[in-house]
Amino acid sequence: MKKIIILFSALIAGADLCLSQPQLFVAQKGEAMFRSEAPLETIKAETKSIRGIINLETKEFAFSMKINSFIGFNSEIQRVHFLENYMEQNKYPQATFTGKFIENIPFDTPGTYSVRAKGVLVIHGIRKERILRGTITLMPGEAIMKTDFSVPLSDHDINIPKIVNQKICEQIDVSVNIEFVMGSKS
Repeated sequence: MKKIIILFSALIAGADLCLSQPQLFVAQKGEAMFRSEAPLETIKAETKSIRGIINLETKEFAFSMKINSFIGFNSEIQRVHFLENYMEQNKYPQATFTGKFIENIPFDTPGTYSVRAKGVLVIHGIRKERILRGTITLMPGEAIMKTDFSVPLSDHDINIPKIVNQKICEQIDVSVNIEFVMGSKS
C-alpha cells in the first residue's frame, strides 16, 4: 500500500510538472525575403535560415535570421557588398524581432486571424520599437505566421554611398513566413 501511495504521489507531481511547462509553437521551417526597388536596380534575396517561437500563455513571439544566409542577389559581388559593407555581418550576424501579440488569439480554435505584435526589431545592432502586422493561421498542433513590413535603412544606421544611391532603395520591403509546430524549447 505504501508503494502505491508513493507511486501515485510521483504521478501527480509529474503531471503537475507537465502542466506547468509553457505551451510553445516552435518554428519548423520558414523563410524571409527582402526587396529593394530603386530607380536603377531591383535587388531581391531570401533566407530559409529562420528560427522562431510563440509562447501561447504569455503571447510572446520572436524570430531571428542569420544575415549571412541570404541568397539570390543579382551577382556575387552584390551579396558581398550587402554582407560586408552594409550589414557588417561579422559585427551583426543576426536580425531579430522579439515582442508580444497585442490581440487575444484563440490558439485552440483553428482559423486565420489578423494579428499585431509589438516589440523590438534589431537590425545592424540598432534596436527599434515596432508593431508588426500579419496573419496567423492555426491548425491542430500547427501555426503559420506571415508578416510584411518595411525597414528604413536610416533607422538602423545602414549608410548607402552616394555613388550607388540610385541602385539601393532607402526603404527595404521584408516578408517573413514561418511554420510552427507544437513543441518545447528543448
